[in-house]
Amino acid sequence: MVRDDHRSEIGLKRVYDAPEPGDGVRVLVDRLWPRGVRKDALKMDLWLKDVAPSPDLRHWFGHDPARWEEFQARYRRELQAGNPEIAQLEALAGREKVTLLYAAHDLAHNHALVLRDFLRGA
Repeated sequence: MVRDDHRSEIGLKRVYDAPEPGDGVRVLVDRLWPRGVRKDALKMDLWLKDVAPSPDLRHWFGHDPARWEEFQARYRRELQAGNPEIAQLEALAGREKVTLLYAAHDLAHNHALVLRDFLRGA
């Protein structure tokens, strides 16, 4: 049986890591442009700013691991509220391999992890 749902094929990669042929569609999911990266140097197919946490939530979280659990809950509520870019990313992830690009240094506490789980329907 051919599987059309590619939701399990959602990768994560920091914008500072080299692209690879298996990345699929590379989507920048940060609201702000990553520091130290030239716009012509980042290999990406799409930049969806509005799938990132709201500015208020991003500032509140401040990448503080102590706030991680509450951040996840608040961000999921924002994602569930939806917007056209979230719908666009959901549709894209249902059709083909997607790699979410993000700039956060903390690999264990960043919004891209929550976004990937949301897209997978977790």
